[in-house]
Amino acid sequence: MSTLAPKRKTLVVEVRDKLKEQITSGDYRPGDRLPSEASLTEEHGVSRTVIREAIASLRADGLVDSRRGAGVFVIEPVNPPIMPFQSANPEQLSSMIELLELRTAIEVEAAGLAAIRHSPAQEEKILKSLKHLEELTDTDASTHEADFALHLAIAEASNNKRFADTLSMLGATMIPRHALHPTETPVAPEYTALLKQEHRDIVYAVLDGDEDGARQAMRMHLKGSQARYKKLLRD
Repeated sequence: MSTLAPKRKTLVVEVRDKLKEQITSGDYRPGDRLPSEASLTEEHGVSRTVIREAIASLRADGLVDSRRGAGVFVIEPVNPPIMPFQSANPEQLSSMIELLELRTAIEVEAAGLAAIRHSPAQEEKILKSLKHLEELTDTDASTHEADFALHLAIAEASNNKRFADTLSMLGATMIPRHALHPTETPVAPEYTALLKQEHRDIVYAVLDGDEDGARQAMRMHLKGSQARYKKLLRD
């Protein structure tokens, strides 16, 4: 029996793929009735069980629907739901500005909560993340992943996992320099120094337990980024 199961599974996949190809190519259009089990059995040279399993697979893929007493019909494919942030276009400055506005709403509060809630272990992780980011910055290496890791570490230190969950959903592409310049083209030293100081201001306020200072530092950092990208958009 163990030697027959794999063969039958292969036949099911073969029949399913042939029928799927006929559906996607337009041989069978939405509303069309597929041939009967008997006809499909004869056409593909397989058993009725293989045909039933292949049809079940097509049904699971949302390609066909069985109607009692009428047969199996091709149906209109259902478009998958658009996931959050899927419509954001990293090639557009306007999309990056929108993400920065969203991040401001989330990360300013997360920084304030992190200042009063962070644990010693979270403090250590934030410091390590800052150090790693600065080391990469000093060597002109790619920094977008390290930048994201620092912001995520601060969000985690809020001890409200929803903040970190939201940032994780955005991913490292939320860092505008990466989204617009994925190859990390060289940036002006003055800009690099400014970003380094902004990150330090956020981290030190969080670790000092300065709730208002942490919020203000994060707000200045993200509002500054918004202003810089709005200027690029106007130019």
